[in-house]
Amino acid sequence: MLKSIIFLLVGFLLLVKGADWFVEGASSIARRLRIPSLIIGLTIVAFGTSAPELAVSITAAIKGSNDIAIGNVVGSNIFNLLVVIGMSALICPLSVKPSMIKKDYPLSIAATLLLNVLIMDQFFTGSSRMILGRLDGVLLLVGFGFFMYLAVKDALKSRAENLCIQEAETVIGYSMGKSILLSLVGLAGIIIGGDMTVNGAKEIARAFGLSEALIGLTIVAVGTSLPELVTSIVAARKGENDLALGNVIGSNICNILLILGASAAIHPITVSIFSVYDLIILSVVSIVAYLLAFRKQSYNWAKGGVMIAMYVAYMVYIVMR
Repeated sequence: MLKSIIFLLVGFLLLVKGADWFVEGASSIARRLRIPSLIIGLTIVAFGTSAPELAVSITAAIKGSNDIAIGNVVGSNIFNLLVVIGMSALICPLSVKPSMIKKDYPLSIAATLLLNVLIMDQFFTGSSRMILGRLDGVLLLVGFGFFMYLAVKDALKSRAENLCIQEAETVIGYSMGKSILLSLVGLAGIIIGGDMTVNGAKEIARAFGLSEALIGLTIVAVGTSLPELVTSIVAARKGENDLALGNVIGSNICNILLILGASAAIHPITVSIFSVYDLIILSVVSIVAYLLAFRKQSYNWAKGGVMIAMYVAYMVYIVMR
């Protein structure tokens, strides 16, 4: 138990410092390449902070721990939308760009609904089991490829526009080499810290006799989402709103399309009826988060408080269940 607690504390310290360096490096790279912070957040930062979910879900799928494999992704996405955005908004109001309202949020909702359809199609055919099979995994990966195509297309377009407008301006910040090094060191701290935090928390949870499904939806989901939480809070405090929100939305899309897609393509995942309930809750939460962003195109402290309260209610529900 003492070793697990030490792992938990050291891991959290690595997460905090790693996130600080990662945000600094990623922001500097965005300025150097004349790419908007939003696109950096949706891609590089989102993929980096989703690394723990990728490792956990693929390993869990291969070992047959289906509840952890899918619970990790669904629980992480709910945590990202309600707690990461909610906490960031409580610290500093977040403005939402029109491009996120028109494209990125709808893409995240579409990915969630696609996962619902792929999982529940067997339910409607009368099958006794619901499985996210290899073909489903490939379809999710194709969706991820489409998301990446749109992100790269937007990045190239924005870079060309910014080069024309700002070609005479001097970029203030770290050199490209130092920015990349800072990002890599920060990312390493995030991944190692996230792994240590999750392992410590899982051992503590098991010592108290918690079920695998509950561990997947709570301890593992929250643990693997700590990189997103710390990175977005740090970004919000530094005034990098686009990085903070892009990290959340990009990570959620990545979790479903890439992580569950790769996990299912490697090894089919059997889905329990309780996981279906959680996936429906995720769909509702995704729509609510979008509607809150749509209104005045911002998240203030009041909206953040509502989102935190929703997550507390969800925690009470799954513990009672």
